[in-house]
Amino acid sequence: MIEFTDVSMVYPNGTVALRNVNLRIENGEFVFIIGHSGAGKTTLTKLLLREERISSGKLMVNGFRLDKIRQRKIPYLRRTMGVVFQDFRLFDDKTAYENVAFAMRVIGEKPALIKKRVPFFLNVVGLGDKYDSFPDELSGGEQQRVAFARALVNNPQIIVADEPTGNVDSDMTNEIMELLIKINKLGKTVIVVTHDREVVTRYNKRVITIDDGEITCDKIGGYC
Repeated sequence: MIEFTDVSMVYPNGTVALRNVNLRIENGEFVFIIGHSGAGKTTLTKLLLREERISSGKLMVNGFRLDKIRQRKIPYLRRTMGVVFQDFRLFDDKTAYENVAFAMRVIGEKPALIKKRVPFFLNVVGLGDKYDSFPDELSGGEQQRVAFARALVNNPQIIVADEPTGNVDSDMTNEIMELLIKINKLGKTVIVVTHDREVVTRYNKRVITIDDGEITCDKIGGYC
């Protein structure tokens, strides 16, 4: 569960990124977060990961209170979330299997569990036959699927996808969105940060609009 209570975020240069945001996202929801460039979408995502700290208010994520969290607890918070970045951030010198396995190795998971979970999640994203392929041997869509498998492999409660359809064609957009729907049906909370109006209007999901650091609309299906 995610809950913002009167959250504001002001950067050191005086830029107000978020103003008195009140927002609750329940476990298992599928939510679009939309807004123009500079509206506050990126800041909101950074706050969830505790890459930035709120200036005022209260922020709860998966049982962690982020305005008071100790530095040593931040890795545990981040393990409850999987993030798919727009640029994928894959290791060029690692295969699809190794890229996904890396996410488990860095938190000290046992080799036996890695061998079990990595193939399972590569199959979930439709890459069961690409285990040994390096990123430059995969299409852009396949690289993104590796990124999704990596985000899923540690069994996070929340998946955050940052502009997942920003650089792909319409066919790949459909595939990505169907994959996100599938992930949501696995019981994960899915948050899609986007400004792809066509995608948002096609799916009857909750849409949160941010404008100039404030939530201006929160509704099911389409734009306000």
